[in-house]
Amino acid sequence: MLNINLITVGKLKENYWRDAVAEYSKRLSKFCSLKIIELSEKRLSENPGEKEIAAALFDEGKSIAPFIDAKSTFSFAMCIEGKQLSSEELARQLSLIPNSGVSTVNFIIGSSFGLDQSIKDKSDFKLSITKMTLPHQLCRVVLLEQIYRAFQINSNGKYHK
Repeated sequence: MLNINLITVGKLKENYWRDAVAEYSKRLSKFCSLKIIELSEKRLSENPGEKEIAAALFDEGKSIAPFIDAKSTFSFAMCIEGKQLSSEELARQLSLIPNSGVSTVNFIIGSSFGLDQSIKDKSDFKLSITKMTLPHQLCRVVLLEQIYRAFQINSNGKYHK
């Protein structure tokens, strides 16, 4: 069974986001071993400058790096400049990963200022959900839904229409 890590900077605060994540986590349990890893977000001043943001992203990147550097992993960095995939293309990508000797797939969602460039550079694939700006909490739910949909597509399930 494939291991999937959803690595996020920050925690879900509202119950409705946690409920949605719990629902997709339950659904995914038939297809993979899902682990949600919530890392601390760096606190910034009210109007942070570029240096303060860069320092925060660098520190957040240091907490993400051990997951990317692990052997037998494939990492998707979620970033706006990443490639957009259809549900079928994501399903195809996920179906190919285990054939390359990989046992763990990481999906990495940064803080509201994104991901440190070092994390993007170390990742195997830069993925974008949309060109539109979404709250990170919603991004987490949409991403889990798309991972679930990908497994349904790959197993010829009835969920995907």
